[in-house]
Amino acid sequence: MEFGRLITAMVTPFDEQGEVAWEQIPALIDMLIQQQRTQSIVVFGTTGESPTLSDEEKIRLLEVSVQHAAGRCKIIAGTGSNDTQHSVHLSQAAERAGADGLLLVVPYYNRPNQEGLYTHFATIAEATSLPVMLYNVPSRTASNLEGATTLRLAEIPNIIAIKECATMDQVAYIASNAPEGFRVYSGDDAASLPALSVGAYGIVSVASHVVGAKMSEMLAAHATGDAREATRIYHSLLPVFKGLFACPHPVPNPVAVKYALTLRGLKVGGVRLPLIDATVEEKKYIQKFMADFA
Repeated sequence: MEFGRLITAMVTPFDEQGEVAWEQIPALIDMLIQQQRTQSIVVFGTTGESPTLSDEEKIRLLEVSVQHAAGRCKIIAGTGSNDTQHSVHLSQAAERAGADGLLLVVPYYNRPNQEGLYTHFATIAEATSLPVMLYNVPSRTASNLEGATTLRLAEIPNIIAIKECATMDQVAYIASNAPEGFRVYSGDDAASLPALSVGAYGIVSVASHVVGAKMSEMLAAHATGDAREATRIYHSLLPVFKGLFACPHPVPNPVAVKYALTLRGLKVGGVRLPLIDATVEEKKYIQKFMADFA
């Protein structure tokens, strides 16, 4: 299974009552594929506000996305959680609903040790035939999936990639020691080019909602060895990479990107509690840096 170099972690559109705006999903998917050149889409990942979506909403969101994408891009389901059996159940439901792959986050809050992490991911992977991308994000989970554990998991046939948000040393270690065909993806837009430079293959991105086409150019330049052009594009995109997460102070994802999308005419709505919408000051900041990418 090839997910491509640019993967978008898609927001979930909501209406004014905070319900999923099902009728807005096709336009969002079309925009990501046609304008932003995304090659795969993650549905109900953290950017899709997975903690506040019911299982029923998740599976329907997956079904709608698979049907509308119609093979134009891969659809990856964010079925990871801190409950192994629940993740197995949701992963099997996602497979039945037509997902092309799974994104499995490191269990949060209960903080298993490395052997527990290995067994957690191995158990889920063995319960499905779908390709699996691991997701290591210590800042959110309070646990680090160590590089050596990732390499053990990479020996399981359907564990084919990792979205890595730990240190650049860990990205480099995994990329340099992984079996052939195992892909490392940066999960941090601002760290994307540095990660590519030490062996990452692509990006699982939030910013690609609004600057995906330019990110595709950066990825292509890097892949063809044009480091100067890749660096030039990366520097031009840094205000967006930084601004979507710190406007003018840190805001939780996907607050800023949802507002940025509304500036582009996409009716994705606000966020569900415990997240809150951008303040007036934050909106002015987003408007300012987005004006350069109109």
